[in-house]
Amino acid sequence: MAAMIALIQRVSQASVRVGAELIGTIDAGLLALVCAQREDGERQADALLQRLLQYRVFADEAGRMNLGLRAVNGGLLLVPQFTLAADTSSGLRPSFSPAAPPELGRQLFEYMVTRARAVHAPVAAGRFGATMQVALVNEGPVTFWLQTAAGARGEVGPEAAGR
Repeated sequence: MAAMIALIQRVSQASVRVGAELIGTIDAGLLALVCAQREDGERQADALLQRLLQYRVFADEAGRMNLGLRAVNGGLLLVPQFTLAADTSSGLRPSFSPAAPPELGRQLFEYMVTRARAVHAPVAAGRFGATMQVALVNEGPVTFWLQTAAGARGEVGPEAAGR
């Protein structure tokens, strides 16, 4: 069952480093830890990106979570994290068999970053396969688990992302 995953956190700032190198940073917006599973493809990446851009986790004038990332001109920091696909249902060690193989995971993560940068700014990204240090200030705290539906169809053009 294809279903890309994102663990999103509303942040006032977030950054990612590889060693001493700062490779991505955003101010207020969303940090999204992203994982592709074995049967995922570009359709699932598009659908997940559409949800990330539209998911209403920012406060409106009444203080209700009614605004999406685009409405608040927030930053998006995408960080690859295959461990989100871990099967933890038994034993004391996670199984990563549901996760996409490394080359597919890399391809879909890079595809998602490219598509995100085409329709939204600012977008920053972690580095697939690297050991990263992620720092964030979670605003709220607000954290959600998003998953695309099996067979998801996503459109992430400017008109779709603004719906």
